[in-house]
Amino acid sequence: MADKPPYRAEHVGSFPRTDALMDARDAFAEKKISAAELKRAEDAAVKEIVALQERVGIDCLTDGEYRKAGWRDFLFEKVEGFGDHQPGHDFTFTQFDGTPWKPAVGERKAVARLRRTQPIVGDDFSFLRSATKKPIKANLPTPSIAHAMSGDKSFEHAVYKDRDAYLADIARIYREEIADLASRGCTYLQMDEVPLALLCDPKNQEIVKGRGDDPQALIDAYIGIINECIKDRPAGMSVAIHMCRGNVGHGMASGGYEPIAAKMFNTLNVDGFFLEYDTPRAGDFAPLRHLPKPKKAVLGLLTTKVSEVESADSLRHRIDEAATFVGLDRLALSPQCGFASAARRGAGRLSLADVERKLARVVEVAHQVWG
Repeated sequence: MADKPPYRAEHVGSFPRTDALMDARDAFAEKKISAAELKRAEDAAVKEIVALQERVGIDCLTDGEYRKAGWRDFLFEKVEGFGDHQPGHDFTFTQFDGTPWKPAVGERKAVARLRRTQPIVGDDFSFLRSATKKPIKANLPTPSIAHAMSGDKSFEHAVYKDRDAYLADIARIYREEIADLASRGCTYLQMDEVPLALLCDPKNQEIVKGRGDDPQALIDAYIGIINECIKDRPAGMSVAIHMCRGNVGHGMASGGYEPIAAKMFNTLNVDGFFLEYDTPRAGDFAPLRHLPKPKKAVLGLLTTKVSEVESADSLRHRIDEAATFVGLDRLALSPQCGFASAARRGAGRLSLADVERKLARVVEVAHQVWG
């Protein structure tokens, strides 16, 4: 294990939800059980997924995102000021068979001044901390997800005069949340970033131009707002950014990191990057040449979309490829994304047994490469 996060054998965060957990969620929605009973079911499920991670030997644990409806939904559920209206989704997923698909649900519109009236992930973190003695991390989506999918339609202009004012308020809320996490003992925060990866794709740049946005200005804004979120974090807290093009089929973008690599790697004030590299849609490793010391790259070489486990030889070969652009001592290994981005039955393509085999391969190869 590396001395400081990101660690050598990592994973991104989410796990397939168990039937027992989904049964409890359904029962709560139908008012058949209380909130306290749902919490007990969630506690039990989190303990089970902690045990799986401990058993497999992964370097850093999460709660599987088992209390969340999805990787970013809880932001809109926990922060006061978001309404029920969903302004739409400008980007399209492509399934493996080439079928285009747009999400049925999206981000919610800010209809009032945003306020943090409760912990966003703090309570979840505290329970996880009580459930294991191994290193753990907290997960938050980056603020860009509250803007990028629909642009300036994501907020009421009577409430916020422009995008900068809107994102600045979200950054303030994040600083409050990060301060709370620090007070609870959090030393490792992962922030999940989709829009920057989407804007690597020229077709997505044309989409945002079509709605009146400047893609380069958005890239600058999204990098800047992450820095605003984390600027007051304590010196002992590491922050890593997870880059994702969408965890369904071929996702929402194709093309490597080159269009944003120099700016992103050098100006984002974080300790490491989780980089999707499981399929050709993410491009080659050449953009890693821009990664400055001592920042780390966690190579997302194992796919979360199919159950077949990548061979140790193939993973070691790809790590060697990446090491021609950045020192081996600043590399690590993980799956390319979370194993289940949403809390739905069958939302993940992999069973928990599949997941355990994938993570075991991560641990095996990390030990072989880094000792």
